[in-house]
Amino acid sequence: MGAVMNCDGSWVEVDLRKLRGNAEAIQASLGGAGLIAVIKSDAYGHGLETAAAALARAGVSRFAVAYAAEAEAVRAAAPDAELILVLGVARAADVPRLLRGRIAPVVVSAEHARALSDAATAAGGRLGVHVKLDTGMGRLGFVCPAETELAAGVARLPGLDVQGVCTHFAMVEPEKKPTAARGQAEKFRQALPVIEAAAGRRLFRHMSSSRAALLLPECDQDAVRVGISLYGYGAADPDKRFATVPVLSWKARVMQVKKVPAGFAVGYYGSYKTTAPTELATISCGYADGYQRHLGNKGHVLIGGKRRPVVGRVSMNWISADLGPDSGVRAGDEVVLIGEQGGASIWADELAKHCGTIAYEILTGISRQIERRAVGA
Repeated sequence: MGAVMNCDGSWVEVDLRKLRGNAEAIQASLGGAGLIAVIKSDAYGHGLETAAAALARAGVSRFAVAYAAEAEAVRAAAPDAELILVLGVARAADVPRLLRGRIAPVVVSAEHARALSDAATAAGGRLGVHVKLDTGMGRLGFVCPAETELAAGVARLPGLDVQGVCTHFAMVEPEKKPTAARGQAEKFRQALPVIEAAAGRRLFRHMSSSRAALLLPECDQDAVRVGISLYGYGAADPDKRFATVPVLSWKARVMQVKKVPAGFAVGYYGSYKTTAPTELATISCGYADGYQRHLGNKGHVLIGGKRRPVVGRVSMNWISADLGPDSGVRAGDEVVLIGEQGGASIWADELAKHCGTIAYEILTGISRQIERRAVGA
């Protein structure tokens, strides 16, 4: 069964002009380093194919994803991309499609390297790869310095062409604080001569993600992998290295407006009761769409250019907002869940604070069934 679009409910708008502008602002700030656009997890909820094509038109030629299937979709959307990097653990069974798509996976262990090499040799090809070093993240990669020699051994396998070497920071603190990232960077730099000697050449180097790109320019290397900042979060300060703006808006419709008296209970178990006569709006969005239950009695939406509190528990498909008396709001009016309206704004990081999480989770948690509409093309 194909994807079912939530056409009668909420929808997402992705402003491609802002996305391209963000990419251009980041790239312009980097000096000699390049940009690797991280568009995994459906481009952080923005739509992978649409984002890849828009970024390619903006001159981005390097992309990173989590899985081979995502990489194939990027290759279709950006056929001339110089690099499409799989950051997860590509399987030996993926190798034929990686070779066809000119897709490079990271190699995370000696066993993983041998499996990919054997599969590439069996397929009659040589697979371009990047060696992943674990310098302190504790996740994927060769542990440094203990496994530096094992990492260097990847270059000696017949089915693999080692093209790059990378790591990932676990924590990047503000400039004036001591940072573990610099310790990780030093481990990375110490491993480079060993791995590059085995490869017989200088490799393409990258370690910084969005926050490190913003705060630690000395760690740029040949490229930086920018994810969340590309979509407008974590880089709002115009006095920093670069500034970006949110790209995604999430909208819905008012389904019904009703006048209710004081003391009127709203939603399951009556967790909210009106304190005065007022109007309530029922809105076409709920937790099945990714609007988190934590937002009940905490969050706000925009209707008629004004912030309206979300009241009562968030239901599977609907939420309620207290409009106040004589609001002038009518069924069919547009509701902004994330975005701007009439000079007011609500962004994913605001929702994240109410939910005790981060903007990443809010954005990627918006249901894939909800229609993504490209605007500003």
